[in-house]
Amino acid sequence: MKKTIPHESAHKHVTGSAVYVDDILINDQLLTGKVVYSPHARARIKFIDVSKARALHGVSAVLTASDIPGINNLGPIEKDEPCLAEKEVGFIGQAVCLIAAESAEICRQAEKLIRIEYETLEAILTIEQAMEAGTLLGPDRKIARGNVDRALKNAPHVLSGELRTGAQEHWYLETQSALCIPGEDREMKVFSSTQHPSETQAIVAEVLDIPRNEVTVEVRRMGGAFGGKETQANHVAAWTALLAGHTKRPVKIRLSRDEDQIMTGKRHPFVIKYEVGFDADGKLLALKTEQHSNGGAAADLSFPILERAMFHAENAYYIPDISISGRVWKTNQPPNTAFRGFGGPQGIAAMENIIDRIARFLGKDALHVRCLNFYGERKRNIAPYGQKIENNHLPIIYEQLLESSDYERRRKEVELFNSENEFLKRGLAFTPVKFGISFTTSLLNQAGALVHIYQDGTLQVNHGGTEMGQGLHTKIRQIAAAEFGISPERIKITPTDTSKVPNTSATAASTGSDLNGMAVKNAVEKLKENMALVVSLYFNDTKKSGSIPGHIFFRDNKVFDPSCPECELSFEEAVQVCYVNRISLSATGYYRTPDIHFDREKGRGKPFHYYAFGMAVSEVEVDILSGAHTLLRTDILHDVGDSINPALDIGQIEGGFIQGLGWCTTEVVKWDEQGHLLNHSPDTYKIPAISDIPQDFRVRLLQDVPNPGTIRQSKAVGEPPFMLALSVWLAIKDAVSAVADHKKEPPFELPASDEVILKAVQALNS
Repeated sequence: MKKTIPHESAHKHVTGSAVYVDDILINDQLLTGKVVYSPHARARIKFIDVSKARALHGVSAVLTASDIPGINNLGPIEKDEPCLAEKEVGFIGQAVCLIAAESAEICRQAEKLIRIEYETLEAILTIEQAMEAGTLLGPDRKIARGNVDRALKNAPHVLSGELRTGAQEHWYLETQSALCIPGEDREMKVFSSTQHPSETQAIVAEVLDIPRNEVTVEVRRMGGAFGGKETQANHVAAWTALLAGHTKRPVKIRLSRDEDQIMTGKRHPFVIKYEVGFDADGKLLALKTEQHSNGGAAADLSFPILERAMFHAENAYYIPDISISGRVWKTNQPPNTAFRGFGGPQGIAAMENIIDRIARFLGKDALHVRCLNFYGERKRNIAPYGQKIENNHLPIIYEQLLESSDYERRRKEVELFNSENEFLKRGLAFTPVKFGISFTTSLLNQAGALVHIYQDGTLQVNHGGTEMGQGLHTKIRQIAAAEFGISPERIKITPTDTSKVPNTSATAASTGSDLNGMAVKNAVEKLKENMALVVSLYFNDTKKSGSIPGHIFFRDNKVFDPSCPECELSFEEAVQVCYVNRISLSATGYYRTPDIHFDREKGRGKPFHYYAFGMAVSEVEVDILSGAHTLLRTDILHDVGDSINPALDIGQIEGGFIQGLGWCTTEVVKWDEQGHLLNHSPDTYKIPAISDIPQDFRVRLLQDVPNPGTIRQSKAVGEPPFMLALSVWLAIKDAVSAVADHKKEPPFELPASDEVILKAVQALNS
């Protein structure tokens, strides 16, 4: 297998020929769909009058909740989010009516003719307001080990505090989109920009009141997703399907950038409170932490996200006595949802800030406190929920990155720079990540595949994962090629399709290659077994070889028996032999992750198949007069096992880090006191630009660390690098701290915007 091959759609991306939902050509029957949404954060709907809009020439349908034939609900787990609001609205951007018309302009005219009278109600917009009102979305969660209260009482030193982490907009390049085409009888074909085709299929079937076998969802590719299309793509698909079902014509809805940002959920803001005990060396003795998340107006995936934040509350450190509790609070904002890292970033940010505080309190380099507390051998390698930390690569990554980043010398240079400069300060931080890989809801850890071999020796592979730019299809192509011993050029990956592979899980939790790769491998193994039987008989008949199936090899586009020099066929010839002998050249594959489980009541189990590890060193320069900062250099060493495609993996590490950089620094999400999102467009919401990336960016993969029990001994790479951007956040804090010669703890939160930095500097100078 040639490991570094280009992304399978790279040439289409570059030339602009890649087809997304909005590019699919439909006949002149296509209608444009539009969503009419609430302008209030919380209000009672007194009446809706759509009669004038329906009468407008060019309008084919105007739908309200009463026009939904099936279940008026979009909730993926809890059925608590209406498809269309009926009696009350719970956030600005909640859908109330749907319009289908001949053009977008007619849709806009029709919207102006709809009369909706609201009675506004008092809204809850922050975690603090929700806590005061007691608006929990569900029961508390808890994970604990030991006796944390006793350990805190006996600890030589105790610090307490809280950390606030902000929201984050997904800002995928392709906004939420769907195209629905009604078929015969009750059939509905859905082209959706979704990470979870099977769930989209289920939601569409429920709102239309038809069986799932009448709905086919197809996904060729997405223009980015990052978790934002795991559940919330279902909304646009359901709205589009309702309009298509009502009009019996194709309908497409594509949200504008502003609509998308206003209507969809974000990364969950958290308030994390903590009390930590430690000794004079900085060794962690006890941690008591409460995680409070802003779930928005409905549950969505808030509880699984909270759960993962709790699983990562200790990050890479062993803490003997620990208590982690979590709550999700209901507010009048769009339901917050999955985002790269899925709660892990919030939990890890709090732990890394705690380590930073301890180091400043003791007058030590935070790196030495981290190193002292890393998970180790024997008793120091058990997570708070009881899982053993196996194949722990933290020590080797630390040693290699410490040397390659030249940390010790640069730390001295930073100190010298700060002593010589009054208004410019530099900071340096070295942070780790230990990230569990698997869906923490165990039943989701399964995948399917369908592989066809055609008579010319080419293959078509379909699997349950979705391609959102991350290169999953490229890796699957490489996996199928390697398992069959043929060139990747022989293999075509077809669009993800619920009629080919049913009951799939979302492409999320960094499991896309792990799960679907194993399912494809299973299908290939079945085909090779069939072919080996026929080919061995063929060699016996034609070469009198005495071949047996176990002696047949697939390699270099050939099928052969190495014990018989004359017993060799090209792959195409072997396929023809099998076809002539009427042997199936099509197989399904299936995989489920072994030995994972978690008891939520007890807070114990093995929720992860394995852990991914990584570390980063970042150096920044901060202008303490303006709050502006420059990222001078970042060094990353990351563990991806035996990489299937190093170029793709490095790209994911770089991209994940930069997206994390945005969350940590520039991506401030602002609402006003009425719940209006104030920065919902590219000119007011600042994702990282080319000027924000490290001036010197060094990314390496940890070598010679194959990962047992996974597809081709690889590891997931999509989410773990996101948390490495915390090195930038803490490097900024280190620079700010230098204003007071590291003698005071700066007030700090996340993101570290210019405003946060300036306030911290002012506090240190006061």
